Amino acid sequence: MPVLPVTDATFEAEVLSSNLPVLIDLYADWCGPCKQVAPIVEQISTELAGKLKVVKVDVDRSPEIAASFRVQSIPMLVIMAGGEVHRVLMGAQPKAQILAALEDVMPRERGEVTPGELQRLLEGGRVVAIDTRDAASYGRAHVPGALHVPAAELAARAGLLLGRLGKPAVVYGRTGDDSMAAADSLREARIEVAFLKGGLLEWEGDGLPIERSS
Repeated sequence: MPVLPVTDATFEAEVLSSNLPVLIDLYADWCGPCKQVAPIVEQISTELAGKLKVVKVDVDRSPEIAASFRVQSIPMLVIMAGGEVHRVLMGAQPKAQILAALEDVMPRERGEVTPGELQRLLEGGRVVAIDTRDAASYGRAHVPGALHVPAAELAARAGLLLGRLGKPAVVYGRTGDDSMAAADSLREARIEVAFLKGGLLEWEGDGLPIERSS
């Protein structure tokens, strides 16, 4: 989804009145670092279409917006939700940092857990992770401490397994869709679980620890 240009005249309608959280890219045509950030912002706009509104503001052509945010250097990324500023990121930020900053304002699917949240929950011993991929994939790489229950066996085994564990479970597959499908299959069996946003691909993409079977 293309990034929407916003000006002083359209800021209120497009940003302050938005029903979705908004990521604002404040830039100028002469700014080199802004050109580095622009493709990342475009990727985020496409990947989070329908969940996040992404706009860009040329500070030279929109002095009122620049003044309202007290822009002194660019690139500057502003995250807004409900018409209020949630977070400001200064300078050329990597994609992972921008996505992490957006986590708190993004609408979530039922039971969705981000990789960072899962890592903290596992470190605190509050949940157990269940890997629903095939045995070979699990052996190559999995979330540290994750149990292996293939997706085809999940509904039949999960009730007994979760009863023995005595703590909430977070299921995951290779992708976010796989993870959500696993959670949905258990909900059909009246077993409530959470699922890992983005699956193992996002966990690995965020640089989190990986365990391999010996």
